[in-house]
Amino acid sequence: MAKRMAGVLSIVVFAFCLLLGLRAGNPFNTIVSRALVGMAGTYFVGLVIGAVAQRMVDESVRDEERKIKNPSGSAAASDR
Repeated sequence: MAKRMAGVLSIVVFAFCLLLGLRAGNPFNTIVSRALVGMAGTYFVGLVIGAVAQRMVDESVRDEERKIKNPSGSAAASDR
């Protein structure tokens, strides 16, 4: 999930940088180099965001499984 999120975010930023560079009238080399730098930076940020999101989903699933397996102790487990 983290790699997929990072890939999607980086492609969106790359396209956004291309469009802004074209709109500003920058030379082709400048547009592509800045878009690549933005894409690379966003990929690493996306990896972190994706890892955090995956951890949140895993914890949520684990908590729900505990509630299903032990319905009487769900109130004590939710207080933590």
